[in-house]
Amino acid sequence: MDANKPFRTMIGGQALIEGILMRGPGRVATVVRKPDGTMDIKEEPCKVRKGVLTWPFIRGVVGLWDSLSMGMSALTYSSEVAFEGIEEEPGWLEKKIGKEKADKLAIGIALVVGCALPVALFILLPTLLAGTLDHVIGSGIWRNLLEGALRLLIFFLFLFAVSRMNDIKRTFSYHGAEHKSIHCYEHGLPLTVENVQKFPKEHPRCGTSFLFVVMIVSILVFSLVTWTNPLIRMLLRLVLLPVVISISYEINRAVGRHDNLLTRILRAPGLWMQHLTTNEPDDSMVEVAVTALERVIPEHKGDDTW
Repeated sequence: MDANKPFRTMIGGQALIEGILMRGPGRVATVVRKPDGTMDIKEEPCKVRKGVLTWPFIRGVVGLWDSLSMGMSALTYSSEVAFEGIEEEPGWLEKKIGKEKADKLAIGIALVVGCALPVALFILLPTLLAGTLDHVIGSGIWRNLLEGALRLLIFFLFLFAVSRMNDIKRTFSYHGAEHKSIHCYEHGLPLTVENVQKFPKEHPRCGTSFLFVVMIVSILVFSLVTWTNPLIRMLLRLVLLPVVISISYEINRAVGRHDNLLTRILRAPGLWMQHLTTNEPDDSMVEVAVTALERVIPEHKGDDTW
């Protein structure tokens, strides 16, 4: 595996229901395993951002929004393909506005919930809980430290609880397949199931690592807010959230570009957390990952260098 010096690719993916989404510099491929064992393959061009939207400390928020909207749409699509042939009675909304419009509305609602739930759970809830102890803690510094500790604790407990759910375990196995296939590609080996399975299921440029960086950066940024009123503090947390995301994105990007003692230390917590969010895949899952990856590799070598 060390015959070729590995490079770092910007290609990344997302585990779906019985499938994987891969995004390269020019194309997006969604591959889902159908109930009959065959693979459904969907390809489309990437949305290209230009100008101010690509500037440092702006591109992070834009990229996160793009990833969330694309991911929600892909999850909806994968669920339709994975459960193809299973007849369901049309819901009230589908009867009223039609399936296509109902699906778009469902994606929109899921996107809003997908954004609001993490903010409420990991940002606002720790602030509220720490605020209830103001009369005990007193000092703004200690309150911010407690809030940060609560944020990390809630985050870890959430990941642990989700990783124990049977329905999620297969999705996390596809997550592992995605990482393994990218490892194999970065090492320059042919994308075969045998080669891919040799690699670890954790990857240093995973979204899980990005989320951990967000947690740490939020503790540092939010420590600048010293208002004692819990409601005002929660409002300011929301205002500062784009700043946290932007800084986290740039840190994650810089750490991903280099491999030294400092970056390995910074990557270590995120890699450890991936023990919760990735499982070992079977060969059929690896086949899905390879199929998706092959379709987003650029024609010209190096166009996807991180």
